[in-house]
Amino acid sequence: MEEQHTSLNIHLGHTIRNHRKRHHLTIAEVSKLAGISVGMLSKIENGHTSTSLETLEQLSKALGVTLSSLFFGYNKPTDSAQFVKSGQGLEVVRRGTKSGHTYHLLAYNQNQNVTLEPFLISIEEIEDFPFFSHAGREFIYMLEGEVSYQVGDEFFLLQAGDSLTFEGETPHRPDNINKTPIRFLSIISDNKELA
Repeated sequence: MEEQHTSLNIHLGHTIRNHRKRHHLTIAEVSKLAGISVGMLSKIENGHTSTSLETLEQLSKALGVTLSSLFFGYNKPTDSAQFVKSGQGLEVVRRGTKSGHTYHLLAYNQNQNVTLEPFLISIEEIEDFPFFSHAGREFIYMLEGEVSYQVGDEFFLLQAGDSLTFEGETPHRPDNINKTPIRFLSIISDNKELA
């Protein structure tokens, strides 16, 4: 039982560190946002201590992820298939998410070297979007609506059936929504071996 507990601590620590690095945040920044000491966060990330659900919830909010996402992949067979029914993807909160703008995570598979995050993004209301930037590459496939999408200094008119692929570190955002509702598939892939 103690071995399983240690395994969970290591899993949580790696997951928290990966989320922190993906958002380019320092230990000091996350510890301040979560209201815990730098030393405690370091112990958590290294799997050297158990922590309460309350502290994990504070950390998940500081990292902009759901509490349940910290447990994804724990004690799960690595080669299993994953099936998500229509409308059943986990709704997650991402930086810049506002009312009328939802992200549904469609798969939770991650392995040691590659992270794959497929999202179904729905935008019901016209709003001013911040720029996003993240590790890895992003692939967008438009399902419905029409949007001008900015990647760096370039603008692309995306309509149903169009796709766009770019480096996630290049600042990007929906620039101008021409026709709502907007629905598109966004797949972010990050190969950690190359990072």
